[in-house]
Parts: sequence; C-alpha cells; structure tokens
Amino acid sequence: MRKLSYADALLEATHQEMSRDDSVLVMGMGVDDFRGIYGTTKGLAEKFGAERCFDTPLSEDAMTGAAIGAALAGMRPIHVHIRMDFVLLCMNQLLNIAAKARYMYGGTVSVPLVVRSIIGRSWGQGAQHSQGLHSLFMHIPGLKVVAPSTPYDAKGCLVQAIRDDNPVMFVEHRMLHFQRGAVPEHLYALPFGKARVLATGSDITIVGISYMAVECSRARTLLAEVGIDAEVIDPISLLPLDIDTIAASVEKTGRLLVVDTAWTSCGATAEIVTAVLERLGSRSVPFRRLGYAAAPCPTTKNLENMYYPNPATIAQAAHALVRGESAAFQPRNEESPEVVEFKGPF
Repeated sequence: MRKLSYADALLEATHQEMSRDDSVLVMGMGVDDFRGIYGTTKGLAEKFGAERCFDTPLSEDAMTGAAIGAALAGMRPIHVHIRMDFVLLCMNQLLNIAAKARYMYGGTVSVPLVVRSIIGRSWGQGAQHSQGLHSLFMHIPGLKVVAPSTPYDAKGCLVQAIRDDNPVMFVEHRMLHFQRGAVPEHLYALPFGKARVLATGSDITIVGISYMAVECSRARTLLAEVGIDAEVIDPISLLPLDIDTIAASVEKTGRLLVVDTAWTSCGATAEIVTAVLERLGSRSVPFRRLGYAAAPCPTTKNLENMYYPNPATIAQAAHALVRGESAAFQPRNEESPEVVEFKGPF
C-alpha cells in the first residue's frame, strides 16, 4: 500500500470530501496560505475557490459563531486552529451553543462542525502555545473528541468527523504531521469509539494518547531489550472512549500505564484508568499515569526535554510496574527523530 504523511492524509481526506459534498468548506487563519497549515490545506483555495476555503480574521469567538451558523444552515464547516491554546477564546460558542443546540431543540437541528486544533511540543513555544487541552472537551456532552496518531487513522477519522452531524474536536499533535504510513487512496470513514491495538503483548498494557502512541511504541522496543512484552494501544477516539478494548488488554496483562501529551490532573489519563478499574471490578491492577510536568511549558529546549514524557521515561515507568520500583533499569535515552528535526517554532 502507498505511504502518505499524516499531513497529506488530512489533505487528501479534506479534498475528497470537498469534491464529494459541496456543503463542506474550510476556514481558519492561514488555511489559504501557500504552506497550508503544515500542508494540510495546501491547494484547496485554488481548487475550490475562496468561498469554500478562506482565511479568517484574528477573532476566534466571532469566527466560531460564523462556523456554527453555517453548520446550522446546512453547511459542513471545518474550522482550523493552528494552536489549540486559542480555542479557549471561543469556549462559550463551542460548549454552550455548538455542543448543546441539538439537545436544546429536541433533535430538530444539527451542528456538523469539525474543529481542527493543533497541540504539542516544539521548543521555544512556551506556556501559551504548547498546551494539550483535549480533556476539557472530553467533559462536555454533545461534543466528540478524536486524536488519531497514524496517517491511516487521521484520514478515516477526519472523513467521519466531516460526515458526523455533531461537533467534533479533531486534535492533531504537530509532531505527527510528518509521520508516514500506509493510507488507501479510496475514500473511507472510521467509526468513532474504537481503539487500535498497535502492538500485542503479555506483560503490561501501555495506552498512548495522540503523539504519545508513537513514543509508547518506541518505549516498547526498549522494554523488549530487557524481556518485557508490552501491549500498546492508541485510543484514537477520546469521546466516545473505547474502554472495552483497553480493559480486555489490562485483564490479560494485569498492569496499566497511560501516557498523555497533557497534564495528568483531572485529565484523559485519569478517566481511562478510572474507567478500566470500574470495568474490572475488585481486581487489583498496578497502574501509573504520565504526562506533562506539573508546570506551564518552559521555553528552553533542555527544560522542555524534561517536561514531556519520552520513550526512556515511559519505558522506566513500565519497567517499574512489571519488575518493581527497586529493579534497576536505565534505557537508552535517544531523542525522537521528530524532535531532532524540528529547527524552531517559526
């Protein structure tokens, strides 16, 4: 099967859906730029015209209102935010209007809105440009939240998000855009609420959210070098969340490590761990959560390297769950290729 980058998979999904359905439009700051948001919207304005792919003012709240209005009027807008941090400026629109409209009007209206937002590390962006806020949206009935980590899942989830009659938060980590993987050329949609087992194992279940699924797969290689067989799961869909797949894995392995590209307090890791333990009932399961350090993101690369989980720290946490805290383990600590290649925030 041919291979595409994550960004190209998103571009292909958008292009194919815009070609299939005239009601699909793309809006957001920079979507018509020649670079096209990491290449994810490149060429759409030239192909479909300024009425269906257009730049927006620096006014997230007003533009989200315009997108909601378009959705209520029968369009299927994709609103792109190059940083999730500034989605905070339109929270009332998303949480009180988009998420609730269908319920408040007894199902007589729909809000088929896709909100693409980019999260994650890249040295120098600092405290207000590096946040993963997906757990805020997981708390809200009426929204759906997805964070695929592979190009295959990115294309299928975006197609599903565009076709869904409910607002969907589509979360992309900037370190994923240049990941490559097998992607079919034909149009396909992946249903929400189904996790993917990236690798099977018998000693511990490791759940990695968004880019952390990539880092957890690398940690699995480090663990294999010392005889630990880890099962790695990408939830893909955070709301609805596929607890069945994760719980079945934990029932087999007996241990659980959940790794997020966000803070752990009141976050996705807590939700996953709690839901699994509730599902397994009285069974005792050793578990641990990893995520951002408990502070705003620093701006220097050396501090940022300490701020985020990486394959070595993930492997160490998994090793301690399997072999005990007293067992010595110092895995290779090699910087991930995406981090090495990143030359700066601008």
